[in-house]
Amino acid sequence: MSKRSRPGVELRDIEIFLTLTEELHFGRTAVRLCLSPARVTQAIQKQERQIGAPLFERNNRTVRLTPVGQQLRDDLRPVYAGLKDSVQRARLAVQGITGTLRVGMLPTNTYDLRPYWDVFRVRHPQWRLRIQRTQFSDAFAALRRQDVDVLVVWLPVEEPDLTVGPVLFADPRVLAISVDHELTRRTSVSLEIIADFCHPGSDVGPGYWFDAYAPRQTRRGRPIERGPSVRDTEEAITLTSMAETVTLFPAHMTRYWVRPDIAYLPVTDIGPLPYALVWRSETENGLIRALADVVRDLGSLAPES
Repeated sequence: MSKRSRPGVELRDIEIFLTLTEELHFGRTAVRLCLSPARVTQAIQKQERQIGAPLFERNNRTVRLTPVGQQLRDDLRPVYAGLKDSVQRARLAVQGITGTLRVGMLPTNTYDLRPYWDVFRVRHPQWRLRIQRTQFSDAFAALRRQDVDVLVVWLPVEEPDLTVGPVLFADPRVLAISVDHELTRRTSVSLEIIADFCHPGSDVGPGYWFDAYAPRQTRRGRPIERGPSVRDTEEAITLTSMAETVTLFPAHMTRYWVRPDIAYLPVTDIGPLPYALVWRSETENGLIRALADVVRDLGSLAPES
């Protein structure tokens, strides 16, 4: 007589749980994993029944981990990462692929950087290159969690555990505004003008790093007001489209985020924003060095008009 297997937690359910511990939002978790919110809720409820205790405290406004949920998260993260890596290595070995380099992108111009990706793939066909989006609110944490191996990130980065590699490009700056904003009467703006309006803020990441992206004051010392904190480009654009803020961006946004409710103006008195490769010093390996060599060999790309 066959025995029925014991109920267990599936790998997909573990992924749902760990993603929810990062997002702390059922809707965002569902979008990130391409699932329905009902599927996310079902997976969490199933795990809570099996464990016999709530993993999250949730109401209409917030989602928070319980102490049991925190312990489970800390225990599952390394186990899940190991399982994923083992399965992926086995799949790639069948294809003759011996390694994968995961590149986290903060800028949105992945296509502009295709010369780097193309040369890397030609030089190293035994390695797979995976390009993925990374939220700026989670950039350094994602690197330290080893969700990505290397970041394309704006400078400066002055973290003792991180290595700053070669610069890929430096983009002029533009100001995003709603199409009915009073600044649309202008053809360009300065930081002095921007100081009259509210800019999105951020309460994550090193302060000096976000200040390099969005200065706290003009060259004359006028403060630039910070408004609601944002986690990613989508939130910043949404606030801007509603005329709640104006937002500084690198100029490639004018091509990659074309929207009928957003206009862009050149900023005349702030230098280009450089983006470089950054990685954890202790995890540097041959794949990371190979990509850095490609960038050094090709040099910094000129911004496209």
